[in-house]
Amino acid sequence: MATQVYLSGEIHSDWRDRIRAGVEQLGLPVVLTAPVTDHGKSDACGVDILGPEEKPVWRDHKGAGVNAVRTRHLIAAADFVVVRFGDKYRQWNAAFDAGYAAALGKPVITLHPDELGHALKEVDRAALAVADSPEQVVEILRYALQP
Repeated sequence: MATQVYLSGEIHSDWRDRIRAGVEQLGLPVVLTAPVTDHGKSDACGVDILGPEEKPVWRDHKGAGVNAVRTRHLIAAADFVVVRFGDKYRQWNAAFDAGYAAALGKPVITLHPDELGHALKEVDRAALAVADSPEQVVEILRYALQP
């Protein structure tokens, strides 16, 4: 049976691809899931499915709700949750995902540069491991899943 790993967070770098490549290279029995990483599609999903809105706040509200249906389902189904924080954009949704996963008792691994450690100290405290590279995440998964 495959282990479900949800990859939350930053969408502007190749970190998910690097984890995918590492998992495949090691032949780990892992299925990777993630939020919709196309920013435009993610923002528009609410109005695309539920209909148009005049005000941006209600457009965002619908999109957040539809995205939460996906996110909450995938986090609940996950065996592990990896949350990536980048230094260019604020990932408020990723912080929420980390807290939600921790509240569900999911093992959380955070992934971010060292210089974000102070800003993320509460999130990192709830995580079981704090990695600074996708390769470290792969090694954590390998270690956790080895017989």
